[in-house]
Amino acid sequence: MNPPSSRQTARVNRPHRTQIEMRLLSLDQWLPADHRARLVWAYVKKLNLDSYYRELEVTANSPGRSAIAPEILVALWLLATLERIGSGRELARRCETDLGYLWILGGVTVNYHTLCDFRVRPDVEQLLVDTVAVLVDQELVPLDTIAQDGMRVRASAGSSSFRRKPTLEKLQAAAQEHVTGLREKAEQDAAGEDGKSRPQAAAERAARERQERIDEALRQHEELSQRREQRKQGDGEKTRVSTTDPDARVMKMANGGYDPAYNVQFATDAASRIIVAVEVTNAGTDANELSPMLEQIQQQYGRTPTEALVDSAYATRDSVTTAFQRGVNVISTVPRASELEQRGKDPHARQPRDTDEYAVFRACMADPECQALYKTRPSIAEFPNADCRNRNLRQFRVRGLLKVKAVAIWHALAFNFMRLMNLGLGEQQRA
Repeated sequence: MNPPSSRQTARVNRPHRTQIEMRLLSLDQWLPADHRARLVWAYVKKLNLDSYYRELEVTANSPGRSAIAPEILVALWLLATLERIGSGRELARRCETDLGYLWILGGVTVNYHTLCDFRVRPDVEQLLVDTVAVLVDQELVPLDTIAQDGMRVRASAGSSSFRRKPTLEKLQAAAQEHVTGLREKAEQDAAGEDGKSRPQAAAERAARERQERIDEALRQHEELSQRREQRKQGDGEKTRVSTTDPDARVMKMANGGYDPAYNVQFATDAASRIIVAVEVTNAGTDANELSPMLEQIQQQYGRTPTEALVDSAYATRDSVTTAFQRGVNVISTVPRASELEQRGKDPHARQPRDTDEYAVFRACMADPECQALYKTRPSIAEFPNADCRNRNLRQFRVRGLLKVKAVAIWHALAFNFMRLMNLGLGEQQRA
């Protein structure tokens, strides 16, 4: 007979997971004192959420079910963005299992429909503006020098969803027929019942939304084909638009391939590395994105930066001219400088088609001081892009420019929150 093994003779404490226990602890006692959810909640409590509260129809003197406090929903999405969660369904699951989200809820129940609808509200941009405006007033964000950069983010659409006009018209007719059939069937079923069932209503809603997307695709196809036809005769017939997300465009990505995507633009303050403005377009190039961003900053904060650090894609003749007329000195590399040097020309000397402002820009970039300033651009402009990509801003789960911009702003809010914490400005901003 073999002697007993050490595993059999050793006396150890083993887990007993079926034992029923009663632990009288609150959520606040369960959550560690240094948990990130506490920092997020303290930050959100100081935000100006009056616009959200004004939309609540239920008051203390009116009947109806109480609404969810806006600060709860803001804190949930801010924490979720920090933790790389980009799905409303996944966040709803976390709200049932994860202690940090349960602590924020504090017994309030929420479903994924509410979470998804709240996330893409257009007034989320005001949250970004309000938080940055406080820092600007306190001179923590000077807004003297900004850096702008864009990144291509995959859209929630496949390459095969892009169709030409004849196919779009066929799909439109089929979608209309499908919606009509579902409505007739629902009316017949409702004749002997108490209304439509939930599956029927969901199917009808999905069919109606598909029809609306195809209608929008046809509308955008008309505009795009006209612009392409103006540039090159016969090119308009080649226009294709996505039936899944009509706002998406096929763009060249960082990996060299081509995918349906959006162009996300961040403007970052050079001194604090805080994102001050966000814009999302479906343009495949950054050539015309500088002027709208400067105008947006002027409208939101009442001041215009004195310098803008951008790469050569932004430094077009029209963009630089408009920026200088606004009083903004553009710091960038001179486009096509190597070509001019190969032809024996000085890229910093005035060229035949240059405006006066663009000639000043060329001469400025010959100054070693301007060149040294431009070398700081990557650490300012590309840092937010990299951080947001690390937080899962790689593909949008929503469709349409408005919703996509809302998601990009949530990432900017999360980035700014971490910057405030890292710089030790959180307490000053919350004061």
